[in-house]
Amino acid sequence: MKLTFYVIVDTTKKQEFLKGGVPVSAIVYFSREITPEKVVELYKKEGKTLPGKVAVKLHSGEKGNQNFLGPDFWKPMIDYVGGTVVECNTAYDGERNTTKKHKRLLEDHGWSRSFDVDLLDAEGPDLKLACPNGKVIKENYVGKDLADYDSMLVLSHFKGHPMGGYGGALKQLSIGVASSYGKAYIHGAGVPEHIWTADHDSFLEAMADAAGSVVDYFKGNTVYINVMKNMSVDCDCCAVAEDPCIADIGILISDDPIAVDQACIDLVYACEDPGKAHFLKRVESRNGIHTIEAAAALGYGTREYELIEI
Repeated sequence: MKLTFYVIVDTTKKQEFLKGGVPVSAIVYFSREITPEKVVELYKKEGKTLPGKVAVKLHSGEKGNQNFLGPDFWKPMIDYVGGTVVECNTAYDGERNTTKKHKRLLEDHGWSRSFDVDLLDAEGPDLKLACPNGKVIKENYVGKDLADYDSMLVLSHFKGHPMGGYGGALKQLSIGVASSYGKAYIHGAGVPEHIWTADHDSFLEAMADAAGSVVDYFKGNTVYINVMKNMSVDCDCCAVAEDPCIADIGILISDDPIAVDQACIDLVYACEDPGKAHFLKRVESRNGIHTIEAAAALGYGTREYELIEI
């Protein structure tokens, strides 16, 4: 079955995409069946081989969080690409804000028992990536071990987020890959000391800037998988999170991080589950779509896509 969602952007943006060599429309594969085996099937359908040493970016889950997707769900996909699970420390109190605590949690949650795991910013100094076209920030601080990898598979649990409105591929690329210092830098829109007080839209734009620097770093050697399951309004970074408020929707995969996030948002709007009002209130109250808008304006992907159901 083939479903087409065509999201129109203005003519100026279309010309920017064409001039920059980025396709005007992306392909997003979608399945309503949510199983570990289906993730691998969609990856094969997407048809892109990730070269060399593969970093697998996912969310390790804060201690106490009940919604994150664990090692059992992701194992067939990670094993298929022979990847190394990568994470970075947080910039706020919890069980992941120091290397010692984060490594213990990675063990407790089963990640380091199931896979090779690399805490990218376990030791400094950070790796600094340039954001030459960034609207808010011109540099992005990531875990230095990122330099050890040739490609990246981004495994995102799509859900809400207390600050960003939603969490998907763009958040994984930005806040997720950023070091502890880099997370504060993005949240503070370039001023780490303003981590919780920066202008909100500037924070969202800084996320888009940072995500673009990681896309550029891997030079197209990336694939993005979003799983719309256990969708709470809260992120997996929350130790105390609301239970899911909306029924599971499916798995999406693309080589375009903007398109895959836009497709998830559109599927929430299109669904008939009564819980979507609560979920969308979180997204809209935080102007979550603005991260996608800002990313598209930078030209490293597109909001126009064809959704192909498998």
